[in-house]
Formats: sequence, structure tokens, C-alpha cells
Amino acid sequence: MTPDIRRQLQALGPDLTPDMMRSTQAIFAEAMTAPDPSVRIERDIAYGDDERHRLDIFRKDDTADAPVLVFVHGGGFVMGDKRAPGQPFYDNIGSFAAAAGMIGVTMNYRLAPANGWPAGPEDLGKAVGWLRSHIARYGGNPNRIYIMGQSAGAVHVASYVAHRQFHAAEGGGIAGALMISCIYDVAAADANPFHRAYYGEDETAYPAASTQDGLIASDIPLLMSVSEFDIADFQKQAAVLVGAWGEVKGAYPHMLWLHGHNHLSPVLAIGTPADALGPQILSFIAATTF
Repeated sequence: MTPDIRRQLQALGPDLTPDMMRSTQAIFAEAMTAPDPSVRIERDIAYGDDERHRLDIFRKDDTADAPVLVFVHGGGFVMGDKRAPGQPFYDNIGSFAAAAGMIGVTMNYRLAPANGWPAGPEDLGKAVGWLRSHIARYGGNPNRIYIMGQSAGAVHVASYVAHRQFHAAEGGGIAGALMISCIYDVAAADANPFHRAYYGEDETAYPAASTQDGLIASDIPLLMSVSEFDIADFQKQAAVLVGAWGEVKGAYPHMLWLHGHNHLSPVLAIGTPADALGPQILSFIAATTF
């Protein structure tokens, strides 16, 4: 993180206003380095029956038996896409993975309000199941799948890990999970309109959809993060999870505090000189790939 970019992000404030989102995207679109020309992309491969059940695969021709990094976009449960026309996002993440010798995957999922809880972990189960059956033909190792989400995408990843009924295989069928700015306790979270669009109006059902206890009990390797200029509710959720984790396990979880970043910027910065998350992703995958 450069001092200049940190000052710009701090000045934008933590709230997800249209100006904050556009400005954050503009900062990192301008800073983005050119993608590796040897990375090939195959678009809109179906992993399920819904029109949103589509994924893009990023790879180099000589990649074989490689870890697979799957990115699940955010968007408040009601919007978002694996690819933003005219912008480098989120091809930057797929290209980053492929350039590092992995298989990169970016995926879409069904959106609320038409598709409420538990559509997110259901769709991740479909995607993981498809990848376990098919990713070897693209050079990926089906036993080394890592799922990574940001914001609402992180909630879907957490839900998949924490609620075993959605697992595509024993142990989740994944080698690890990464949650970048996540809500863990649905009942304690700010019940804003996006939250209600996905989880519904019945707050008595919220605790059953929460992920904190399931994540703490899981044996799946986890990496989590929160940002210095993150939304207040996400900072509170990360702090409570850390405390609960310590109470149960007597240890600190793999929770990163990303200096200078806001809610959006860690994943937007991948592929730029301000990337703080990319090296942590590579270290996490290297440490859990045997």
C-alpha cells in the first residue's frame, strides 16, 4: 500500500456510497499492470442449470496438477458479477492465480431477492462439485480447490464451510477457504435492506444461518481478513469472531488486518503495486498444499 493510495482511500470513508465505490475502482483500474499474455481464459462455462451458474477459467497451457483458486464476488447478495465490462475486475484475480502457476476461476451465483438463503452455499456446492469432476482437464488438481469470497461472496464461502449439508464431498471437497471482509453472525449484523433481501424478514431464522460456530469447529484451513477502513459492521464482526475463536481454541485465527485498505480494495488491488492480499494468498496456499 502506497501512502498516496492510503490517503485517497481514507478520504473516501468506509461507507459504500456510489462515489466511494466508483472512486475505489478507478484508483486500482488505473494502477493495474497488464495481464500476462500467456494466460488463457475460457468464459461462461456452465456448472449448473441456472443462467447465473457460470464460471470463467484462467490457465497457462503448461499448467498441470495445480491448485485451483475460485473467486466469489461481492455485491450485497443482490448484484455483482465475475466480470465488469470495461474494467479489469475480476479478471485480475483469475489472471493472478494463473500467472502464479495455479488455475484461476471466477464464478457467478444466483442473486437475491429472487434467490434467498441458502442459495449461496447451494451454488458453491454445485461449483465445487463441477470443479472436482472437470478441473483436471484444465490442469487443476481436484483435491486442491480453494474458495475465496469478498463481502457477500465471503459470506457464501463461510456458509459453505460452516454448514456441512452443502458440502460437495467429505470435508467440503476443498483444501481451504478465504474470506475477505465477512459477516459471521447473521443475527448480530446490521439488518440492512440487502441483508433482508437475502435472509428474509424473519429474524428468528437468522441464528441458524450464522457461520461463526461452524467455522470455529471446521477442520478446513481458513484465511480471513478485515481492512483498516472497512465498514464498521464488518470490523465488529471480525473482532467478535477473533474473540470467540480464542475462547474456544485458546489461539488466534488466521485473520489479516489489511493496512490502508477499505471494504473493496483488497481484491481490486490484486495485480497492482498496492496489492497486500495476493502475497498472503500465495503463502496460505503454499502452506496448505502438500
